Amino acid sequence: MEEQEKTQPTESELLAGGRRIAGRLTEAGFEAWFVGGCVRDQLLDLPLKDIDIATDATPDQAATLFPGSRFVGARFGVLIVNEGGINFEVTTFRRDGLYLNHRHPETVEFGTMEDDSRRRDFTINALYQDPTTGAIRDLVGGQSDLEGKLLRCVGDARLRFKEDALRLLRAVRFATRLDFQIEEQTWEAMCELAPTIEYISPERHREELTRILTGPAPGRGMRLMDECGLLHFVLPEIEALKGVEQGPQYHPEGDVFVHTCLVLDKLELKTPITVWAALLHDVGKPATSRRTGDRISFHGHESVGAKMARQIMRRFRASSDETHAISDIVASHMKFIDAQNMKRSTLRRFIGRETIDSDLALHRADALGSNGNLEYYKFVKDQIQEFAEQRRPPVPPPLLNGNDLIAMGYEPGSLLGIILAELQEKQLEEEITNITDARRWVLDNFPF
Repeated sequence: MEEQEKTQPTESELLAGGRRIAGRLTEAGFEAWFVGGCVRDQLLDLPLKDIDIATDATPDQAATLFPGSRFVGARFGVLIVNEGGINFEVTTFRRDGLYLNHRHPETVEFGTMEDDSRRRDFTINALYQDPTTGAIRDLVGGQSDLEGKLLRCVGDARLRFKEDALRLLRAVRFATRLDFQIEEQTWEAMCELAPTIEYISPERHREELTRILTGPAPGRGMRLMDECGLLHFVLPEIEALKGVEQGPQYHPEGDVFVHTCLVLDKLELKTPITVWAALLHDVGKPATSRRTGDRISFHGHESVGAKMARQIMRRFRASSDETHAISDIVASHMKFIDAQNMKRSTLRRFIGRETIDSDLALHRADALGSNGNLEYYKFVKDQIQEFAEQRRPPVPPPLLNGNDLIAMGYEPGSLLGIILAELQEKQLEEEITNITDARRWVLDNFPF
């Protein structure tokens, strides 16, 4: 049976496994180097997520050394080797032919480390490290760019982006994740070639955007995308937030785009669902903006935004569960304002939502990204804490179900749903707290 991959290997496990693989390659007479992000992150003292190994062994030669390995891109020289329950990519040094689809080369030839370094995207991702000694091999100036906190394409920036348009979004991701500036020629090429991002599939857009949004500076990511033109082609609905004025009494920070960027940066819970909901929470404002004298309103923007969020996430081919959760959070993000005046049953349903952690995180960031009023956030947080301390759920299991009602003598049909809905309301209002009282209430109010 194939050994299952560990979900979160430690850094020491990654390094040990990578060194064992490299050792087998070198013992067989081949070169073996750690390459790319793992080298970059070690030099920046960032956590390691994975390790890639580059070698002059051909894919077939490498596969012979690692029984049970599998190809994920044989023509690109990529072999997956499972070592100690962890998957490692072993890639053969290569040089790429022409890129005709803005994503993958038409042909690949295996070559030298020099060839391999010249085909990579950014200098900071083209560093090689000896797994044993830790010595760095740098053929493109990546170390100096790391020291200067500069993101620079390897060689001709326009050529790099023309080869693979996804690198445009990757540039934004690396710049925001690492807090790097984008080198001038690289930036100019991004601005010029932003329209080519449309050659990339919506799924890949979503994956890169999620990485940007869950990173340390998502607001800067959106601003960079706007400044270079990517936002227009990837998220025109967010570009449309620019210049949409808001009432200064509630939003002294500026227009809806400025507010959205601030909310993203204030967000503490950075799950994919939460960050996408935060990005899209006010997407309905341009369509609902109304000015009456000095007053600006956005009546119903949450419901309009929820519909737009569903359309956007479907365009990006997100799962139905993710799409539903994101649109539901957008639809509900204004409910905090009414929480203190809700009926007890309504409040309990609200704080018992499956997405309440995301709802809370978004509302907190929404407040901090505008007038800073956390009154509603604290109220709902206190209500949740109260139920937690009492060790009871806000929405408890129903006291009776349909089978119970049938056993009591009621006929199957729509009446059962009516009875159960009204009974749950009484239960949530804490007017009925036990099964005996529930049965009595049903018989008194719905006699045969």
